[in-house]
Amino acid sequence: MKKFISLTVIVLLTLSIGTALAGEYKGKAIKAKLASEEIEGDFMTVWARKFAEHMKKWSDGKIDITVYPYGTLGTLGDINELCQFGVIEFVFSDYAWISSFVPQAQVLSLNYIFPTKKVPEVLHWMVENGEFMPLLEKSFRKNGLVPLSIMFEGWQWVTSKKAINNLEDMKGLKVRLMSSKLLVETYKAYGTSPTPMNYGEVYSGLQMGLIDAQVNPLFAIYSMKFFEVQDVMTQLKSEPFIGIPTVNQDFFDKLPKNAQQEMLRFWRDAMVPAGKWITKRNAQDRKKIKKARPKVQFTELDNAAIEQFKKRAKTVYPVFVEVGGNGSQQILDAMLSDIKQAEGELKIR
Repeated sequence: MKKFISLTVIVLLTLSIGTALAGEYKGKAIKAKLASEEIEGDFMTVWARKFAEHMKKWSDGKIDITVYPYGTLGTLGDINELCQFGVIEFVFSDYAWISSFVPQAQVLSLNYIFPTKKVPEVLHWMVENGEFMPLLEKSFRKNGLVPLSIMFEGWQWVTSKKAINNLEDMKGLKVRLMSSKLLVETYKAYGTSPTPMNYGEVYSGLQMGLIDAQVNPLFAIYSMKFFEVQDVMTQLKSEPFIGIPTVNQDFFDKLPKNAQQEMLRFWRDAMVPAGKWITKRNAQDRKKIKKARPKVQFTELDNAAIEQFKKRAKTVYPVFVEVGGNGSQQILDAMLSDIKQAEGELKIR
C-alpha cells in the first residue's frame, strides 16, 4: 500500500521551511509533460507555463516541464487518462472532466455553494486551513493522482440565443455541459435538456442548432468565439469554474521532498494572484465581445430568480452522495464547513 501524504502536512512543512529550499534541488534531471485542457493564452495554459518556468528556475534547469495546450495530446478525457496512467506527468483539468476518474471532485460543481465574493480567497483558506483538501487528495490518490491546488477561473456563464430571466426560460433548452453526472442532474433540475458534446465541437453545434446553449467561463466564450453564434450571456452566479492542477501519484511520490513541497507552494501562492489575473482578463474579454458584436447582451438574474434556481439546485445536493463514491458525504460536509469558516475569517457577508 502506498503511503498517504497529507496535503495539509506538506503545506505546514512548506511554511516552516520556507524559501530556504529554493535552489537546493539535488535530484536527477527530469523532463515532464503537462497537458492543459485550455488553448494557448487561456488561464490553465498561462498558469501551467508560469509553473513550468518557476520549477525550471528553482531547480537550476533540472526540472524541465513542457506544456501542451488543448488538443495537442488528445481530448479532455484523454489527457486525464494519460496522467492517471503516467504517460504524462501533469494535467490541468477542471472538477467536471476529472470526475470521470475521481468522482468525488464533482462536489466542486454543486451550484450555489460558494459565496459570490472573494472566491479565490475562500479556496486559499480551504487549502491552507481546511479539512476538505486532504480528503480530496485521499480520493485522488486512490485513483493514481494528486491534486496540487484548486484554482478559481471566474464564474460560469450560460450563453443562448434568447434571454434567460427565470427558470421558465430554461425549460427545454438543449445545453452543452462539461462531462459530470452531477452537472447534468443540476441542469435537468433547471428544466434543460443537457446535451454532451466535445469542447472543440461546441461552436459548430451552436451554429448548426444541435444545441441551444452552452455553459463556460467568460474567457473561454471569447477564446472559442461562442459569442459569434449566441446573443445572450447570462450570469446565474451559481457556479465558479474551478481548475485542478494535478500530478501523477507515482511520479510525484518519487520526487525529492523539497521538489514536492515547491510544487505545492507554487500553486498555493498562486491562488489569489491568479484569481485577480483572471478577473481582469474576463473584464477585458467582456469588452472585446461587446466591441466585436455589439448586439450581445450581458444579463444577471435578479434576486427572485436566483432564489428559484437555488431551490432547484439544492434538490441535487443529495445526488452527490450517491454518485460521488466512497467518502463523498464526509467530503461534502468538510467542504461546507470549510466554506462557512472561511466566510467568517474573511468577513464575507
